Amino acid sequence: MADLLKDKVAIVTGSGRGIGRGVAKLMAAQGAKVVVVDPGVNVDGTGEDSSFAQTVVDEIKADGGEAVASLESVATMSGGEKIIQTALDTFGKLDIVVTVAGILRDRMIFNMSEQEWDDVIAVHLKGTFSIVKNASVIFRQQRSGRIITFSSTTGLYGNSGQANYGAAKDGIAGFTRVVARDLGRYGVTANAISPSAATRMIGSIPDDARALRAARGISTGASLTLRGGADDIAPMVAWLASDEAAHVNGHVFHVTEGLITLLNEPEPVKTIQKDGIWSVEELVRVFPVTIGLELLNPAPSQVPKE
Repeated sequence: MADLLKDKVAIVTGSGRGIGRGVAKLMAAQGAKVVVVDPGVNVDGTGEDSSFAQTVVDEIKADGGEAVASLESVATMSGGEKIIQTALDTFGKLDIVVTVAGILRDRMIFNMSEQEWDDVIAVHLKGTFSIVKNASVIFRQQRSGRIITFSSTTGLYGNSGQANYGAAKDGIAGFTRVVARDLGRYGVTANAISPSAATRMIGSIPDDARALRAARGISTGASLTLRGGADDIAPMVAWLASDEAAHVNGHVFHVTEGLITLLNEPEPVKTIQKDGIWSVEELVRVFPVTIGLELLNPAPSQVPKE
């Protein structure tokens, strides 16, 4: 089926390279008209190169598809508005938004600067909001639309040295679940992808940092497999964007080569309950033998016991 998204108009942020590029090209191959959004920044958000977005547009057109480039930043509301307007001005409507754009500024929390925090939150979390908020006005009016956001195992499970990135990515998962409830009644769906692939972003994490974390017994928290490449994520995104997935709303999927996992929503694991309020003395006695049994410490203490 080569026309799963025939006559649809899609915006894909961060689509000049990596996962976003694969998504944009597959959507175009499936019949969508695509706004390729990418200012061409480095992994850390610095620099700018318009050639990446335009190259993807040229490739799509060479294959017989329709696409246009946008170099706007998703980190501002005005940028988000301009991106949405580009779709409307160029193709006359909007059906799908996919928010892949992201940067990394890895740092242990005790060394992280305010700027490193703000920049990552701005691109990932606000960048998701700037696109989805503006698209949602249109989707609500037309009583249809598909929203696919991008979370990460760093946010869902935790990964040392990425407090800014993890906060943004877990925030995106929560954001998506809420948006699904806000817009579901209007025929709009919102789902999140937690991708796992060998991309330039993953490759930018130094090997010595990985080795140091492992040597100190610091768990990444995620037991999900990393395999495959950037293009492997696109089929699930394209399917979620289609009319075939109209019944799927408010979920998070971990996607990697040959593997798609529906992740559970937070749920109670163990509970202790009594009439009235627990006293500190009672918790000292009860917690270790109930909820506290077999709790995993993701970063065991390196301080020697006296």
